[in-house]
Order: sequence, then C-alpha cells, then structure tokens
Amino acid sequence: MRAFKYGMASLALLCATSGIANAAPRYSVKTMGDVVQLRDTKTDMVVSVLTPVSNAYEMVIKGRDVIRMSVRSVDDVRANPGLNGIPLLAPFANRLDGTHFFANGRKYNFDMENGTVRGAVPIHGYLSSSPAWKVVEAKADARGAWITEKLEFYKSPLYMQNFPFAHVLTMTYRLSDGAMEVRLKLDNLANEPMPVSIGYHPYFWLTDSNRSDWTLSAPAKTHWELADTKIPTGKTEGADAFWGGDRHNVPLNRFATRTIDDLFSDLERDAKGFATVHLQGKQQGLSVIMGPKFKALVIYSPAAPPPPRPAGAMRPGPRPQAAPPVSKGPPIPLSATSGTPAPPERGSIAIEPMAGISNAMNAAQAGTYKELQTVPPGGSWEESFWLRPTGY
Repeated sequence: MRAFKYGMASLALLCATSGIANAAPRYSVKTMGDVVQLRDTKTDMVVSVLTPVSNAYEMVIKGRDVIRMSVRSVDDVRANPGLNGIPLLAPFANRLDGTHFFANGRKYNFDMENGTVRGAVPIHGYLSSSPAWKVVEAKADARGAWITEKLEFYKSPLYMQNFPFAHVLTMTYRLSDGAMEVRLKLDNLANEPMPVSIGYHPYFWLTDSNRSDWTLSAPAKTHWELADTKIPTGKTEGADAFWGGDRHNVPLNRFATRTIDDLFSDLERDAKGFATVHLQGKQQGLSVIMGPKFKALVIYSPAAPPPPRPAGAMRPGPRPQAAPPVSKGPPIPLSATSGTPAPPERGSIAIEPMAGISNAMNAAQAGTYKELQTVPPGGSWEESFWLRPTGY
C-alpha cells in the first residue's frame, strides 16, 4: 500500500511538472516574411512590425486596434508606410522653414533633385518609408518580446547628400507588462556634433467611442504660435489659453469642427523625468509616456467627421505616380477581430513625441530655440516612449 501511495504521488508530481513544462510562454515572436509579430498572451496584445521600414503598423489588444487603421491589408501598409502605424520622422521631424538646415553654425542646402527632400517647406524628413532597415534580432523571454532593427544611414549616398552626418539608427519595439516601448538610438560616426531633431508620428484611436467623446490630458505648459506654413514664429502662450481651459482635462468636443495641429513644449514630468499624455474614451484609455530627451510634442487631430470637400478642390488631370511598395510578402491578415470600417465620426489623434520643436535646427541658429540637442563625435543619443492601453 505504501509503495502504491508513493507511486501515485510520484505520478501526480510528474503530471504537475509536465504541465508546467508544457505551459505556453506568456511572450512570443513570430516571423512571417517581412512582418514580425510580438505577442503577450496574458494581456491578449499583438504588435505587428513591417520590418523593411521598422514600422509597428498595428497594436491590437483583445481584438481592438489601438493604432488607427486606415488600411484594409498589410499590402496597403507596404504601399504607403509613412501614413500608417508609427513612422519615424528623421533626420528632421515635422517642418523646416526652407530648403536648408543649420548645424554647428554652418548652412547646409538640400539637393532638391536627389529625391529625398521635397517642397519649399520640407516635412517629416525622409526615412519614414525607407526600406533600408535590417533586423538585428527578434526574440522573447519571460520578461517580454522584442524586435531590434538597424539602419546604417552613412552607407546611403543619397541620404548623406542631404544630411551629411554619418550615423547609425537602431530601433527596438518591446512588448512587456501590458505596454509597448519604442526605443531609438543614434550613434554619431561623424567628426562633428550631430543635431538631433527627430520625432515620431503615431496615429491612434479609441474604439469604444468617437473623437467627440474623448478627453485629452496634455501636460505641456507652452503652446507655440505657428505661421500658416506651420513653422513656429517664436511667439508662445500658456497652453491652457490654447486649450480653452485646464490642459489636463480637455474635452475634444470643444474642437468638434476644428483640426488640432499644434506644437507644445515645457512638458510636465514626474520624478523620473517622464511626461505622460493620456487619451480617455468611455472606458478605453491610452497613455503615451515620453522619456526625458523628448522635449516637445505635436498634437494632430482632424475634425471628425471631416468637413465636406469644397467644390473644385480636386484638380483635374493625372495623379502623381505612386511609389512602388517597400516590400513584398505574404498576405497576412490584420489582427483586429472587427473587419468593419470605422465610422467617419470615429476620428483619430496623432500624439507625436519630438526631440525638439518643429524647425528646431534653424530656430536654434536664429536664437529663438534653446533646447536643440546634439550628439558629440563618437557619442550616442538614446530615448524611449511607451504606449500603455487601459480599460480594454
């Protein structure tokens, strides 16, 4: 009888041990052609990254999109990655006031024929659709799942022609503890200080409500006056005056018929130097948490539904030829469970972490901006922001 009891106890222990060994890990990574998916089974969260452009084009929690989805398929993202997901704005973020920039007291004129910079008011840099990213690693362990990619800027003659600072960009998306970290590192290989004027342009929405129901907390003390070109004039005001009340509690129905496309600085920070912008719907919420080296913030949110297009707004004639897709890959289904298009009332909001204000390099040269960051020769700049959904 004693042997039987010992045998049963051993069998029970073996079964329990086997169950632990066979339990699925919380975090996992899956590669499907040009897409890498990070998954957290405990929070039921999936992040999908289009690797040639290092763009996390979807973040889905419990079947609901956190990143605005204006696309019907991954092929749509491959065709236009700069307008979806979390595009990087580099080597300059948002707008410049001319076809040039200043660095270390020297003026650098853009070559407007090499195809990287366009327009009299250059915007968003030229890396958001760059297919030059290479995967360094895609892994998971007990603490998270991540993908790290690298872009060797200095190896591209076209890139260097319009920003002649040899450097390497390393980007990591990390899914851990119910949040996604986006981390960027810049290694300056040049023999002069390199200005840092990068940013990100992530698009978001909440699926339990519409823009008119959302409330925004934007803890930035200063609002910058912008010219018609969206270039800062150098004049500022208190952010509460712009928002029409407390910047920590802004009902977006206050801007029901207006597009918000505005620049802020002097971010309020906690004891660790982090600044948190929060968007709240009926139950769902999203916090965008920015590290200390993100010094400025752009909020962009078009009116929803959009106003009718004026008669004659579409000019007749042929449309410009579309650029080829950045990559080709398998037909990967989108992760959200709802396949129905969002109503026009849903709206969206871009909460854009920036290393400096728009036109930072040229404004610093003019003496109207004092917080331009630089990377010394052989040095590095590194910073993160985090996306933390709540109420799903």
